[in-house]
Amino acid sequence: MKGVYSNVMQISHTQEEFILDFFNIIGENGVLSARVILSPSHLKRMIRALEENLKKYEDRFGPIIPAQSPTPEVGFKP
Repeated sequence: MKGVYSNVMQISHTQEEFILDFFNIIGENGVLSARVILSPSHLKRMIRALEENLKKYEDRFGPIIPAQSPTPEVGFKP
């Protein structure tokens, strides 16, 4: 199985689907690593699974301190 690295995610949606774009930003350059398109019901199940796994992680390793969010212009030029 092949994986890709992402350090930025952008989410957009329509009534029928959610679009998750995963980017790899290095310096001023960004590359779209992957695009995942999900139905609303599948996204909800995915969020639930992520929450459950995050809780298990923090129960085992301790609380995660969120990193500071990047400024919107990082890696993107008009």
